Formats: sequence, C-alpha cells, structure tokens
Amino acid sequence: MTGIQQILFIQGGGAGAHDEWDDKLVDSLSRELGEKYEVRYPRMPDEGDPSYTRWSPAIRREMADLDDGAVLAGHSVGGTILIQTLAEQPPACRLAAIVLIAAPFVGQGGWPGEEFELSGDLGARLPPGVRVHVFHGLEDETALPAHADLYAGVIAQAQVHRLPGRDHQLNNDLSEVAKAISPDKP
Repeated sequence: MTGIQQILFIQGGGAGAHDEWDDKLVDSLSRELGEKYEVRYPRMPDEGDPSYTRWSPAIRREMADLDDGAVLAGHSVGGTILIQTLAEQPPACRLAAIVLIAAPFVGQGGWPGEEFELSGDLGARLPPGVRVHVFHGLEDETALPAHADLYAGVIAQAQVHRLPGRDHQLNNDLSEVAKAISPDKP
C-alpha cells in the first residue's frame, strides 16, 4: 500500500447519474475522508442502461489497478453489480472493506433479475475477512429499506446501517460511510 488508501466508488445507473447525482456522493466522501484517501470514480459504460454484462468487465478492470487495503463502494445498482462481480471473481488485491449504499437487492423479495440473482450464500462467496457495510436511507423510495435486510440475510458478516430521514442519495451526505471506512474519524 502506498500510504494513500484507495476507494473505488462505483456509480449508480440512470441518465446523468455520474455527473449530476453521484458526483455529489463522491464529493461528500472525499471531503469527509480527507487527503489520506484517494477516491476513484470511473464512469460506467452506458450509464442510462446499466447492465451486469457491460459494467462487470469495467469494474474488474478498475479493481486490477488497486493496491492492497483498498475499499470498494457502490451506490444503487452500481453496488448491486459490484457485489455480484466480487462474488464471481474477487480482485487480486486484499480488500479492507466493501460498502453498499442504497443498493437494490436482486433476487427473492427484492427486484427481479434478468442477468443474475444474488445467491443465498453471497457472504460466503465474498473475499474472506473483509468488512461489509450496507447503508440504506429509511426514506429511500427507489430501493426500499427492506433491501438492506435482504442483504443482511445473505451476507452474515454484513453490518447494516439504517439511516433515518435519508433518501436514495442519503441526502448527499456520506459522513457515516466515511466513519465506517476510517474508524479513527471522529
């Protein structure tokens, strides 16, 4: 590790998500974490029509450039595709944490899946010993808060953070996410 901890932030889907929505999340996270962190924020292909087939290879390419100790974070459908990508093929580097932010659960009880469904043994398929955090706003009307419980049901090691008064974008405030990534933050 280089002394600067890397965070790979995978955007959510939808037209304009990278530049008009999730950029505010990345700004908040970068501000909260400070200069000892590098937040990488690649643009996913065809963001208006997210798909596992297009996004997963892009995520794998980004993960290949990470150092040991990196954190992977994904917002909305970006988190869903990220966690499925990790379950199928973990990166070569050792991860410090996986963070899902308002990620819809694809499978029984959640959203229907055309390309994949998250399996009941999802937690066992993730890299061992990696902290997993699931953040969800209790006012989220895009991916209902019950999705966080669905993740908890298939990732035994997940720590679920339910945030009252927060929407799908967590009101553009990732201060709680920063504290989970960097436990020494006040």
